[in-house]
Amino acid sequence: MSVEHLHAVPHLTTALSGPLHDIESHLLTHQAHIEAWFRSEWVKTPAPFYASVDLRNAGFKLAPVDTNLFPAGFNNLNEAFMPLCIQAAQAAVERVCPDAAKVLLIPESHTRNTYYMESVATLMDILRKGGFEVRVASLMDDLELPQNIELPSGRHVLLEKPERDGARLKIGDFDPCVALLNNDLSGGRPDLLEDLEQKVIPPLNLGWADRLKSEHFAHYRAVAREFAAMAEIDPWLIDPLFRNCGEINFMKREGEECLHKNVTRLLADIQAKYDEYNIDKPPYVIIKADAGTYGMGIMAVQSAEEALELNRKQRTRMSKSKGGQAVTQVIMQEGVYTFETWGDQQAVAEPVVYMLDHFVVGGFYRVHKERGTNENLNAPGMHFEPLAFAETCNVPDESKAPDADPNRFYAYGVIARLALLAAAREYAEHP
Repeated sequence: MSVEHLHAVPHLTTALSGPLHDIESHLLTHQAHIEAWFRSEWVKTPAPFYASVDLRNAGFKLAPVDTNLFPAGFNNLNEAFMPLCIQAAQAAVERVCPDAAKVLLIPESHTRNTYYMESVATLMDILRKGGFEVRVASLMDDLELPQNIELPSGRHVLLEKPERDGARLKIGDFDPCVALLNNDLSGGRPDLLEDLEQKVIPPLNLGWADRLKSEHFAHYRAVAREFAAMAEIDPWLIDPLFRNCGEINFMKREGEECLHKNVTRLLADIQAKYDEYNIDKPPYVIIKADAGTYGMGIMAVQSAEEALELNRKQRTRMSKSKGGQAVTQVIMQEGVYTFETWGDQQAVAEPVVYMLDHFVVGGFYRVHKERGTNENLNAPGMHFEPLAFAETCNVPDESKAPDADPNRFYAYGVIARLALLAAAREYAEHP
């Protein structure tokens, strides 16, 4: 990665940055109090092993729009932050298994995706440098012999078939203390992983077979309100409004009344806040599957009628999520514009913040040349350029302006940790 890339930050191309400037100022003013508050919260509800959080920066609002508890993309992080990743991983593994020496890594099954496998290789590298012996257990049904996957980086990943030995999961005589899931279980919970003696992290019930985005954002709303009271800001500035509908069928047009009613209410609530802050942009709503990932089953609407006027192709797309799972519940979330752009072509950029344990270990920007400021930037088939953060998100500089690079990255790290805390509370509620 070039020196120019490492020290470049997308520009915030909006005049509507007054509220965000106030947020960043408040975060700097309250930094000691904020960090002490986070420390006390992690004692009450320990953080998940890892997470990545997609943020949107509208200038007037900075909020998470997705929290991934089985993150990929570790290969996109700044290599300078590797020591930080290693220390954080050591702390996270030691907390669940103090004398752990062996870790079984369980990835997704899409082995043809070399970008994903590069992330798996980076994760293995982090764990090995942390002093752990690592083997990779594939859940692919048709894997009989070990499969060695050569990667463009020159690294390789050896996939092996795990076996149950009573209540333990092993590969041959490799008997790990911890099974690390990097598989979001969109296709359901495999019997192979149920009722193990070994600790499975993150636990199975944080996978999409059990988890709902609406539950996560309900926890996030509570966290944001607590935090906003402490930092003396309007919680809306860091919290996307949302509503949800259960029992929906896009193909049979069932549940449309719920969709129409909730989108109408949500647009009105967003418009009221836009009026309060003199924002002259049209509000919009993102409708997406309440469970699942990979940017599938997502659409943006500016009116309730739009949600009902889908053609057959759009209905088909909305009716399925990752792995072909049927979408029966949806979350309607306030659309947050992204006014960060990169390069001469003004490509739209979206920050993604990574955490191991409760430590922010960096992040990167998804930079899209073909998407708009109100579009989903994690869409299938969409090419993005990863732009590694130059800062670790945990070193603000009070001598500089609130919107200077280290302070903007600090703001990202704070908001991402709020989403992580919401996920920790999710788990505490359903251990």
